[in-house]
Amino acid sequence: MKISEEWLREFVTGSIDIQTIAQTLTSTGLEVESVTAIETVPGNLQGVVVGCVVECMQHPDADRLKLTKVDVGGGDLLQIVCGASNVAQGQKVLVATVGAKLYTTEGEPLVIKKGKIRGQESHGMICAEDELGIGTSHAGILILPENTTIGMPAAEALGLSADHCIEIGLTPNRTDAISHLGVARDLVAALLAQNRTDIQFHAPVYPEIQPTSVPVNIEIENADDCPRYSGAIFSNLKIGPSPDWLQKRLKAIGVRPVNNIVDITNYVQHEIGQPLHAFDLDFLEQKKLQIRRAANGEDLITLDGISRKLRDSDLVITDGNKPVCLAGVFGGIDSGVKETTVSIFLESAHFNASAVRRTARNHGLNTDASFRFERGSNPDAVPHALQRAAQLIAQIIPESMCKGMQDHYVKKIEPAQIIYHFQDAERLIGLEIPKDIIKRILHSLEFEILTENRDHLALKVPLYRTDVTTQADVVEEVLRIYGYDRIPFPKALKTSLTPHLGLNREKVRSTITRNLVGSGYTEIMSLSMTKEKYAQQFESVFPQEKTIRLKNALSSDLALMRTTLLFGGLESIALNVNHRNNALRLFETGRAYSRNDEGITETEYVGIWLTGRREMESWNNAPRENNFQDLLATIENITKVAGLKLQMNPLEEHPIFSGGLFWSAGPQTVIAAGLVKSEILDSLEIAQPVYYAEIDFDLLFKFLPKSSIVYKEPSKYPSVRRDLSLTLDKAVSFAHIKKIALETEKKSIVDIALFDVYEGKNLPEGKKSYAVSFILQDESKTMNDHQVNGIMERIQKSLSEKLGAELRT
Repeated sequence: MKISEEWLREFVTGSIDIQTIAQTLTSTGLEVESVTAIETVPGNLQGVVVGCVVECMQHPDADRLKLTKVDVGGGDLLQIVCGASNVAQGQKVLVATVGAKLYTTEGEPLVIKKGKIRGQESHGMICAEDELGIGTSHAGILILPENTTIGMPAAEALGLSADHCIEIGLTPNRTDAISHLGVARDLVAALLAQNRTDIQFHAPVYPEIQPTSVPVNIEIENADDCPRYSGAIFSNLKIGPSPDWLQKRLKAIGVRPVNNIVDITNYVQHEIGQPLHAFDLDFLEQKKLQIRRAANGEDLITLDGISRKLRDSDLVITDGNKPVCLAGVFGGIDSGVKETTVSIFLESAHFNASAVRRTARNHGLNTDASFRFERGSNPDAVPHALQRAAQLIAQIIPESMCKGMQDHYVKKIEPAQIIYHFQDAERLIGLEIPKDIIKRILHSLEFEILTENRDHLALKVPLYRTDVTTQADVVEEVLRIYGYDRIPFPKALKTSLTPHLGLNREKVRSTITRNLVGSGYTEIMSLSMTKEKYAQQFESVFPQEKTIRLKNALSSDLALMRTTLLFGGLESIALNVNHRNNALRLFETGRAYSRNDEGITETEYVGIWLTGRREMESWNNAPRENNFQDLLATIENITKVAGLKLQMNPLEEHPIFSGGLFWSAGPQTVIAAGLVKSEILDSLEIAQPVYYAEIDFDLLFKFLPKSSIVYKEPSKYPSVRRDLSLTLDKAVSFAHIKKIALETEKKSIVDIALFDVYEGKNLPEGKKSYAVSFILQDESKTMNDHQVNGIMERIQKSLSEKLGAELRT
């Protein structure tokens, strides 16, 4: 939001520089992002001063030049050669001294230098209007009044006002500060809290418009949509350009002047914070304005010339027949002010914030009016805005006539009342602020103290503070005006730390994320809201009965809450692949949302994405693509680090995967992983395979072993490896071999690994060959051949009896 310093000072009396203004506003929460000087004349005539021509004589070598000596207040007289025919002794003139820059054209500035003209030194230039950039005349030098002070800067002598544009990063809750008046209120309150008694807030007073019978019938269909609607008729208007001062104010904050009536509505909006809208009275055929919801399919051509199909959620204003305006958002092209307009109905209203927000989002509009109404406007400002506009119209178009005002306050909005407990405030702030300072701050912010005792204040919140609803909000108001920087920081912080008993959720999450980062994965963060088109294309991923849709979605790209982390990661992959970065290992921890009979549930997941090359091309290494085995290794590593034992099973038909595995604890699936379906990848224009795993972190944490980790010292004695080549039925898995071997010799076996599988000729029909390695170790002594052979014989015998395994020779 942009604020003009010159405009702001209309509401603030007292001496305060622009740096103090910026620092003070930032301290109150209105963070000043930049301060830009606004110059009426480029360079603001720096280096140009008032001088007095002390001597003026003919140039000895040029008939059309004069040789002058000029006093500019520095003690020594400047010799200046001047070609103006009207230069004379005793004149007060403007002198561009050596080093001054004159921006007479759009190109590079003219830099005044010491030089010689026809043999005579010249130490500056006596300037004409066009040379200064303040006019077009070049008939002669600019002559100032005789009483002008010598040495005065030219900007001051010409009355060129200095202004600054203050850019404020306004947070959505601060609707009270969406105007010069609101910013001035905060500025003065903060300065008063710093005991600046010379600073005062100058509240504007506008002449009242007497209520009369206005020949426009107002009809409000639903009081919740429009609690207050006011308007006045202005006739005998002449539409034309606004005066320079008004255009200058608007340009200072980046608003383009249009015509006097439109400019007045914009001026009042930025001054008070209340939007206005002017209807051309001649285009209101029935002299009626109706505020209602649109019917599906109704048409409206807005001021930008776009024909819009309306929805039944749009709030509109009609002329009793057809819509002429999107209420609080944008006007219609037919009813707007034109050069031929002679009479207007000027509207000032308080619309429902949600209704305006919904209408603006439906049509992708973001106007100055909707920006204010969406955040909650002040119903008390409705008549004030009309009064201020009437004052400006009378000033700018003296021949105009105002036919009174009608004010329909159909649903009175009562201000909130809050109890401010001093003890609670001290606990929240960490400091006891004196009660008289608290009351002074609240008074400066226009909070009304209803009752007071030693323990608390009963407050009435001003209507313009729509965000103040609790005691904590009031405490925040007091603290930000008092000054966060005035809260002393203790030399030592004391606390009592109690050890956490049992598993720590944050620690488990941190362990998993560190493990993934150590494995070469990059963490990403996606929005919890996702695109409507995904639900339309993949109903099995976004079941209608479980998917949560936003009532006031900012756009169709943020229309519903995600039911899976999948699509956020795929969008990151698509972006990277389009930028030729297609070797990706990504992960994210976040929540997904669904609806059930009990309400809305949030589930935390860990999503893992794997795609593209695992290893890049090298002279000694062939490139290799990431595959499902790489993802399995990642999952196995996570479960191992977590100490979690799960049952792994093949994944049957799944809405996300075309094939894969799932890991379960009893009937509950903790992890699912596989190759993402091609139709999902095609919808995001991803042309390479993507492997994805989704870990239900809530279930993973639930099934983690609760016992503490037990450490044991590594054996001092060497291990022994023995291999078996076994012929078995094809139906026998390695898991069966591992299970039977461990049951037979659990104490001595350190590890079992499958290092070769063979199927083909030289094997009987229906058979396959497994090559299995066994690592054996005794923690008390070195194993000898007799002991090792005995163990292997027992393992072989168990495999033979239980699985029909035969040694392959």
